[in-house]
Amino acid sequence: MKERFVNFQIPDFDTFAKRLEELLKKSEKDIENLLKKDEIEYDSFVRPYMESFEKLDLFFTPLSHLNSVENSKETQKAYEESLPLLSHYHTRLSQNRDLFEAFKKVKADDRAKQEVVRQELRDFKLSGVDLPEDKKKRLEEINLKLSELNNSFSQNLLNATNAYELIVEDPKDVEGIPQSDLELAKTEKDGKSVWRFTLQAPSYMAYMTYGPNRDLREELYRAYVTRAPDNEKIIEEILALRDEKAKILGFDHYSELSLATKMAPSDEAVINFLNELADASMPFAKDEIKRVAEVAKEEGIDRLESYDIAYYSEKLKKRELDFDDEETRPYFEQNRVLNGLLELVSDLFDVSFIPVEVTVWNDKVKVFDIAENGEPFARIYFDLEARSSKRGGAWMNDWQTHHEDESGKVHPASAFVVCNFPPSKDGVPSLLRHDDVVTLFHEMGHAIHHLFSRVKERFVSGIHGVEWDAVEFPSQFLENFAYEKSILRRFAYHYETGEPLPETLADKIRKSKNFLAALGMLRQIEFALFDFMLHQKLYGADEVQKLLDSLRERLSLVKPPSYNRFQWGFTHIFAGGYAAGYYSYKWAEVLSADAYFECYKEERIVEEKIKGYKSHILQRGASEPMQMLYREWLGRDPDPKALVKLYDLVKIS
Repeated sequence: MKERFVNFQIPDFDTFAKRLEELLKKSEKDIENLLKKDEIEYDSFVRPYMESFEKLDLFFTPLSHLNSVENSKETQKAYEESLPLLSHYHTRLSQNRDLFEAFKKVKADDRAKQEVVRQELRDFKLSGVDLPEDKKKRLEEINLKLSELNNSFSQNLLNATNAYELIVEDPKDVEGIPQSDLELAKTEKDGKSVWRFTLQAPSYMAYMTYGPNRDLREELYRAYVTRAPDNEKIIEEILALRDEKAKILGFDHYSELSLATKMAPSDEAVINFLNELADASMPFAKDEIKRVAEVAKEEGIDRLESYDIAYYSEKLKKRELDFDDEETRPYFEQNRVLNGLLELVSDLFDVSFIPVEVTVWNDKVKVFDIAENGEPFARIYFDLEARSSKRGGAWMNDWQTHHEDESGKVHPASAFVVCNFPPSKDGVPSLLRHDDVVTLFHEMGHAIHHLFSRVKERFVSGIHGVEWDAVEFPSQFLENFAYEKSILRRFAYHYETGEPLPETLADKIRKSKNFLAALGMLRQIEFALFDFMLHQKLYGADEVQKLLDSLRERLSLVKPPSYNRFQWGFTHIFAGGYAAGYYSYKWAEVLSADAYFECYKEERIVEEKIKGYKSHILQRGASEPMQMLYREWLGRDPDPKALVKLYDLVKIS
């Protein structure tokens, strides 16, 4: 049967909330009718129930997506009006005792169906289905308030990012900044040419990495790490509500509630894992920061500060590796990189990408159907360039999910890949740093995890139902390919001359993979411990900063200035899904490192292992827990030593 795609359409923002309310009412009525069935069977009860969630995602995701990538007063208003409707709907369903009892009666005849039922019963309990009515009501109030606070946190950060600019007038203050970055920064003020730097990632990183004026670097850094002070009060409210929610559900603290749906078995396991990684990294990190400080001292800087690290790290890289990341940018023109990535994925997994012309939200967006044996089975949208209406960072957002409905009709998958790369402007193409290339590979790894699914059951298809501390596994797995010479040769050509990336430069990129890797590891561990410990008891506003300061005292070899309020911009845990779960990046990286060593050996792809990765991991979604899928693929558990091997660190004792 030919599969159909839903085409993207810009919603009518004025009527959106009203239409959403109508859809939710119809959905509730349909579910009430399902509960009236004489026999509660999987195909006639669970499948239509899951289909109601697909219909809701098809309707709502375009708005939530636009609120992130083309943010406006119209999207904000429609989104904010929708939040209470959705929160109320999901709470009513998740606390519906009749639904819970119905799922307990369902007999599932295969492992994917069994996993759907297992996860649903678990989630009903985690939503308070067994609680008395007054506590159910309080949980509903908490869930609504949390969704509103998460949205406010994100919006405050976007507004603060867009409100700031640094105008540089003296040419001496931009000496050494790459020409492509200067072209993007160039603007007119009072009839003369100046340079404008912002807090959007490409602009901010350009000055922090290459900007020669230390005072301006600090000014820009201070603006960045003190964005959105209104978020301090929001953080305090979020933490209090999460703590209350956990206690209502019978947990001592929120981290325990978070782990109820993850691979990690306990709080202790997470903390021990992170501390062991920190111990393994620390000796290497001390040597790394000493070398950075020596470069700074040669320029008269006796005390290295946070706003110096990127600048002098770049100088150290130039000295030790004879490598300047800027050298690579002419070879990484955005369109060619994207096409090279698509060719790689095609070759690895025996698929093809077909460009399609459909409605999009911005003329820079590119869309492809993904086909197998000539038959499209998924669709992917790429929105890669930074702009003021887009929130910062990079992410994959799923839309449609591959599944089979009650009638046996197969529905395809679709997803959005969003990045914030330097924009093309006035004939200047978008040229990427190698870090940007790695980011694109990472998000593509998420996308194919969702899009390649062959699971028939929607709730465990694609990324749905995957344990949060395993969800980064496929993204980290794919990003490793971005450092390999044999892969770079596919797309790294000079955008003006057409010359391929020189062999020597490809070698330097490979060597740069673990340049200052231990410092990077400590930074991620600091974030992960801060997040996890923050959810192990209730912290007030002052205590949040004290916790972060205590971790910095132990893990930050260059102490951030006292004004640094990193937490005000920590969207992963205060506006995303990573609360008490930021450790997932490192937990999943054990799987991704181990898998990569199996699939790429001696500069060649091990075809048998790649095929197994596709069939056992990518196509299986959450049809079984990731630990079981991994064992089925390789016949063993992941090797915990793989992560320290990947970063060339000492063995974990």
